[in-house]
Amino acid sequence: MNRGFFTIMAAQFFSSLADNALLIAAIALLTEMKSPAWMTPLLKLFFVLSYVLLAAFVGAFADSLPKGRVMFFTNLIKIFGCGMMFFHVHPLLAYAVVGFGAAAYSPAKYGILTELLPPEKLVAANGWIEGLTVISIILGTVMGGALVNPHVSSELLSFDFPMLDTGVNTPAQAALSIISVIYVMAALINLKIPDTGARYPHQPHSPFKLISDFAGCYATLWKDKLGQISLAVTTLFWGAGATLQFIVLKWAEKSLHMPLDRAAILQGVAAIGMAGGAAAAAHFVPLKKSLSVMPLGVAMGAVVIAMTQVHTTWLAYPLLVLIGALSGFYVVPMNALLQHRGYVLMSAGHSIAVQNFNENVSVLTMLVLYALMVKLNLNVDIVIIMFGLFVSGTMLLVMRKHAANQAVYDSVTLIGEHRH
Repeated sequence: MNRGFFTIMAAQFFSSLADNALLIAAIALLTEMKSPAWMTPLLKLFFVLSYVLLAAFVGAFADSLPKGRVMFFTNLIKIFGCGMMFFHVHPLLAYAVVGFGAAAYSPAKYGILTELLPPEKLVAANGWIEGLTVISIILGTVMGGALVNPHVSSELLSFDFPMLDTGVNTPAQAALSIISVIYVMAALINLKIPDTGARYPHQPHSPFKLISDFAGCYATLWKDKLGQISLAVTTLFWGAGATLQFIVLKWAEKSLHMPLDRAAILQGVAAIGMAGGAAAAAHFVPLKKSLSVMPLGVAMGAVVIAMTQVHTTWLAYPLLVLIGALSGFYVVPMNALLQHRGYVLMSAGHSIAVQNFNENVSVLTMLVLYALMVKLNLNVDIVIIMFGLFVSGTMLLVMRKHAANQAVYDSVTLIGEHRH
């Protein structure tokens, strides 16, 4: 891995760190506002809405400029969204603006990997990126929990600058100030990302042409025998992962009797397992063996159901680590395979935009269903069982589809295919 790759990793780390800390701060703001419980999962829904609405445009944007510059501009949008919360804009709207920046950031972040590295290094690169992203989720979630802790926020508010009124007067504003500084750090690192020299054909500006191009790319990936399998798995994974974040918070509150700042640490514990699983996949699973990890998705759904039997923290920690490890080990090879197939069949930015669209339609659908379950006041154990059965059942269907595909093509040959 070269220096440019590690610069990308550093930029991604700080940007993701701030995103996850901001989610916890936004949840705390909703709590302060005495918002109804069903509104909490809508934070993530508003965040990912841009991934769906802008899917036809962000891929072209990512391919129209050097990826480092795209990442810098989109980080500025995140800073603006964070600032909106500081000035009392509703958290749902402000977090939607941060999601707008993240949606435009993502195709550049992943697309630059295919420009910078050969196909045989993509699983390892994804392992590094996913592992580091997960570490940033852990630290960001824990940091967000710490920043909304009454003791920490009172310490932050006690700082005074001589002859300067900072306007930071509430615990939420203190947390948002720290998070803004981290976004600025990420933006500055973006400026150091090297230009890979990759250039794509002139990108169209007509919305109708962009939507038409996106629809073509969308159909191409879903028709591809390898693309459709890896796309189905990653689509399921990210929808399930976003929902599990909120299920863990509700489960921690109801079954383990934890407040938000401690429940946020549990999310971090699951992310530790995911980082380990991602690192193991990067080390042990080559691109040509990426499809062999699918049974772990079935196992993950089954292990999630075991949460209903856990009511003590000393059992909760290892269980969440195991769930995280299984998910990390099976999603990293699938992500790498999908990126490779997308790069073979179309451009890097366009393929990532298609991937983001599918994954975030899944996130939106599953979060709306979860918010509905919360509004109906369903017992958290029933929600967990339904969630686990859905994940395992869907993975079994994907495995059957792959087995049917294998009857008519050789997947190893297809993975090794290169664009001409």
